[in-house]
Amino acid sequence: MVHTSVLTKKVIKYLEIKKNGTYIDCTFGGGGHSRAILKKLGIDGKLYSLDQDPQAVKIGKKIEDPRFKIFLDKFSNIERNLQNVKNKNKIDGILLDLGMSSLQLNSHRRGFSFMNDGPLDMRMNPKIGISVCEWLKKTNLKEIEWVIKNFGEDKYAKKIARAIILQNKRKIIKSTLDLVKVIKKSIPIYDKFKHPARRTFQAFRIYINQEIIELKKILRIIINLLSSGSRIAIISFHSIEDRIVKKFIKNNSTHPTIPKGLPITEIQIKKQTKKKIRFIKRIKPTISEIQKNPRARSAILRICELR
Repeated sequence: MVHTSVLTKKVIKYLEIKKNGTYIDCTFGGGGHSRAILKKLGIDGKLYSLDQDPQAVKIGKKIEDPRFKIFLDKFSNIERNLQNVKNKNKIDGILLDLGMSSLQLNSHRRGFSFMNDGPLDMRMNPKIGISVCEWLKKTNLKEIEWVIKNFGEDKYAKKIARAIILQNKRKIIKSTLDLVKVIKKSIPIYDKFKHPARRTFQAFRIYINQEIIELKKILRIIINLLSSGSRIAIISFHSIEDRIVKKFIKNNSTHPTIPKGLPITEIQIKKQTKKKIRFIKRIKPTISEIQKNPRARSAILRICELR
């Protein structure tokens, strides 16, 4: 299955790409967004991409274009990778696509899919950290329950966690479908239109890859990389990251509250004010986009502009 990037046309439209601008695609994935941005750039334009998945970076390095460079790293390390970049604090646009790549989901060996059998891994970079299998072997009931409840928002978190602990005492859960069987047995009732393992797999993937920590870090960084009029495009896929993105926009769109009665002039207020963003648009995929790319079903694109 070929990877299809989500909401590509809308991303390109609302980033308002300048021909000779400098852009960052923080999550290269299958490269759909990066390739679309490159098509809009002129001869002096620049695009920098990052991905912590070695497979994605391998694909990116096949793009032979002097305007393009890709880094193997977490996007929270973006500043480190831009050290030698000219105008690194005057980026014209940044894209964050927080979704999974079809390349990851369709590769049985990566362990992300609850539909296909494979080793229970789920690491974005298989050379860093520990697999879900190894983590489940050494962790405890409370931690598993906390992860499923907080990152999967599953009401059966305790039942699933208990079932995992019991199964691992009998025989170590090593494959994705072994985990799916345990989850199915521990949930009394589930929606036939939604896979019962979906939330647990999401939770374990988020935890193992520290996705929420990474997202919060990059959101603190990106504003300082942009100049006035630059745009931010963020695509979120589930309620946990979506709440974080909405909070980021809200917190950075308002002026600081000054207590009444204090002798603070307008000039002083401006000096105290950090860089602010203006929320522009919230976009969801159309029915035809979802039909062409089912992955887009839960996607929400938010566009902001630096004031």
